[in-house]
Amino acid sequence: MKTKNVILSSMVLFALILVSAAAFSQDKKAETIKIKTSAVCDMCKDRIEKSLAFEKGVKTAVLDVDTKIVTITYNPTKTTPDDLRKAISKLGYDADNVAKDKAAFAKLPACCKKETGK
Repeated sequence: MKTKNVILSSMVLFALILVSAAAFSQDKKAETIKIKTSAVCDMCKDRIEKSLAFEKGVKTAVLDVDTKIVTITYNPTKTTPDDLRKAISKLGYDADNVAKDKAAFAKLPACCKKETGK
């Protein structure tokens, strides 16, 4: 009887280790994408980074205002590059080949509407 308990306990422990390993390995599934935006100032930077932080699957988002490129680390099982571009567009900014949402752009502060070239 003790032998069966030991074997059963060992099997349960082994199963827990496998489940833990699988869960841990999913955290490592991250990809990085760089998206060219039409952001022009630090307010744009704050708006884009904070908004993307709430997008499903996004781990980090950092916008370089000088280059207008936002670098996003995300889980590809939870979101796609196209979804991320659309999320930026809905904020009122261009995102690569996805045009800004005109209604959202109209609501941006004046400093965020400056066109300084792409």
